Amino acid sequence: MTNSNTITSDRADSKPSQHAINVGISACLTGNEVRYNGGHTQSRLCLDLLSQCFTFTSFCPEVAAGFSIPRPTMRLTGDPDSPKLVFSNDDANDLTDQLVKGFEKELPKMGHLDGYILMKNSPSCGLEKIKVYQGNGHPHQTRATGVFAKALKKQYPFMPIEEEGRLHDSKLFDNFLLRVYAYNNFRKDVIEQPSLHHLMVFHSSYKYLLMAHNQDKCRALGRLLGSHKKGSLEALINCYFSGFIDALSKPASRKNHTNALFHILGYLKDKLSPIATQHIISVIHNYNKGLTPLTTPLTLLKHQLMQHGCDYIKDQRYLEPYPEIISPMVDTFK
Repeated sequence: MTNSNTITSDRADSKPSQHAINVGISACLTGNEVRYNGGHTQSRLCLDLLSQCFTFTSFCPEVAAGFSIPRPTMRLTGDPDSPKLVFSNDDANDLTDQLVKGFEKELPKMGHLDGYILMKNSPSCGLEKIKVYQGNGHPHQTRATGVFAKALKKQYPFMPIEEEGRLHDSKLFDNFLLRVYAYNNFRKDVIEQPSLHHLMVFHSSYKYLLMAHNQDKCRALGRLLGSHKKGSLEALINCYFSGFIDALSKPASRKNHTNALFHILGYLKDKLSPIATQHIISVIHNYNKGLTPLTTPLTLLKHQLMQHGCDYIKDQRYLEPYPEIISPMVDTFK
């Protein structure tokens, strides 16, 4: 995004590349001093780790809307389903329209992004559990989404969006990474060159990753493709994309991972010695019991598949949903 309202950072911003992994980020997380108190909330997780695989584009909707730095704190008030933005020390003036006008022209320019990382607890950028205050000064029990975050989700309903604070949870971190890469792969492999064949190939490569996340939805997506004969390809792609993103929306369970691992092992049953097979089985069982990380059985399987696997199983995204450069660092969270 290149406009006078975009907050830039030498480390976090660069021109979008067609097939790079471009991810939006709240400007305060990059070290830009744009917060209400003139400070920042620089994220070492984003700048030291995720910057190795993401090209970040930073943006602050409050500064884009013309609010000063520093400025009074803001909060949401009124109906949790449609709250208004006000200054905490003066709820007489509704600031919602000013904020919206500051970012509404920027939203359409974010279509190249493969994901977005937002600042938690912000009345503009918070993704969930944002307090909405009543007239008596007490918050409602029902929480809301920040004004900008809500508009971003509406504009790009399939885009992976997460709060930086939640990324310090290992499972959410891993899930966000694989969703960002899946989103990028779908746009590159299917949307940019739409055909039923490309869609089928994409689904085939993600079969075991889908199985690990949601077996029912994996089967439903397979039936969707299998039942398609004639009709709108665009409608099929949109319907598939919606179901695909929904299937990956929550981290995979240990039970489902175990099931996927055993299915993959099945492709090696006639190629390995009984001793080698039993060793991998015992490692998978140890993973299922929580005694070893997922990378242990995955590494064993990938080693054997390199020598004995067919092209179909070697091409499964499940084996490497995102680059290996970041995998060891992800493992430190697990």
